[in-house]
Amino acid sequence: MKKPAITPVPALLLGVGSLFLGAVNAATLDIAIDSSPAGLDPHLITAFNSVVIVQSTVYEGLTRIDKDLSVVPGLASSWTVSDDGKRYEFTLPEGVTFHDGSDFDAEDVAASIRRVQSEQIASPLASRVTPITSMEVLDDFTIALNLDEPFAAILSSLSGIAIVPAELELDKQALQQIPVGTGPFKFDNWQPNSHISLTKFDDYRVDGLPKIDEVKVHFVPESATRQVGIGSGEYDLLPAIDPATALQLQASPAVTLQTTRDVAYTLLGMNTSRPPLDQAPVRRAINHLLNRQDIINGALFGAGVPAGPLSPALATWAVDTQEFGCYQTDVDKATALFEEASIDTPVKLSLLVLPRQDARDIAQVIQQQLAAGGFEIELLNKEIGEFVQDWRNSDFDLFVSANGGSPDPDEYFYRTFRSGGSTNVFQYADAEIDAWLDDGRRLVDPDQRKSVYDKVQTKLACEGPVAHLAYSDMTTAVGNKVSGFEILSTGRLASLLDASVED
Repeated sequence: MKKPAITPVPALLLGVGSLFLGAVNAATLDIAIDSSPAGLDPHLITAFNSVVIVQSTVYEGLTRIDKDLSVVPGLASSWTVSDDGKRYEFTLPEGVTFHDGSDFDAEDVAASIRRVQSEQIASPLASRVTPITSMEVLDDFTIALNLDEPFAAILSSLSGIAIVPAELELDKQALQQIPVGTGPFKFDNWQPNSHISLTKFDDYRVDGLPKIDEVKVHFVPESATRQVGIGSGEYDLLPAIDPATALQLQASPAVTLQTTRDVAYTLLGMNTSRPPLDQAPVRRAINHLLNRQDIINGALFGAGVPAGPLSPALATWAVDTQEFGCYQTDVDKATALFEEASIDTPVKLSLLVLPRQDARDIAQVIQQQLAAGGFEIELLNKEIGEFVQDWRNSDFDLFVSANGGSPDPDEYFYRTFRSGGSTNVFQYADAEIDAWLDDGRRLVDPDQRKSVYDKVQTKLACEGPVAHLAYSDMTTAVGNKVSGFEILSTGRLASLLDASVED
């Protein structure tokens, strides 16, 4: 089905008609986050401030992750799997439209997956769909995905692949400024250094939803201003607040704190293309110099647990961190490992810091802890756009950041640690890890997959390019005017679909 070409409209002009056509008493939910997003293209974004605005609000995937981390239907109403596990046929609902008014069909699904696979687009999500070798549009509302071999994580992986209009398959610019999806809220306008407005999509595929007329996401750099704002009712929601803010809001009668175990984690990343981080003994030594509990106590106010490669929220998969010998803080052991690697101290390295308060606090603690082993660490604080660009270009020695987690180990491990993985910014390559990750993809027996990922976690924990630091208690502050909102461990704001706010 051929659809009309999309003509982009300047972002600052969008939504002007709402001044005249909107309901007089339209219900607006005001959200405050710390900074403006670096972009809004769902196939390119990685930063929290981009993801939280558009994923599960503006965009939807074929599947979605439910609150218990199970996979349920999203845009696809159902699917069937071949006996050999290498062909998935998805049935799509009729009558769904994109926010630009064009019809949604199977061609859009095929184009979106090709877009993520495209080297020209260079999506960080590409590794999630590499097993898909071909697609067949059987009719407007049926599409078949053919795999080179069984891929146990495919349904979970597809939840993160937003479906966009086919006409934008090769466009790398338009969606960064003007997102176009099928979700419950559509993009209205972006006021630089102020806010982004999303409005209710009147033609959303679920009758009666969403209940909110507008979601306005304000960019408020000062934590104190965000706190005062939600206490006074100026803001209705502060998503994924840092532990210090959570403590300060506990006594506020105007706020309810919702908390869950986060599947996202904080980390110290290491560029293995830069000496001496290219040596496994040095990476193990860094782990021995870290004291994760002190990091949690000092930077996260005790709100979290030491992190292994997988969150304890993934009870089926996660190996207990007590199994990792390198998690024992031991300066003497670190010194011995330096000698084994013929490393002379002091070692001077720079540490790129995510512009978020908890990351800054963590970086300062790490700077002190690594100094005990002979490291001289320079902290580099940059704004989010520069941070993301340096991260994507592997332009760092070390970095401290926070990454979103996934319900299936493959979604994190394969793209991050497989040689050539789409987010393997660490330049890490290990033949044994590659083989295990390939096995973890093709195996379908849960016990066999568990055995493989146990080995992966054990090796990565001490010798991989990431020192996993902490899984925090994720907390969202909810104003008393809001009802129906529920925090999700994925960090997405999908429950805004059912939320309402008093005028």
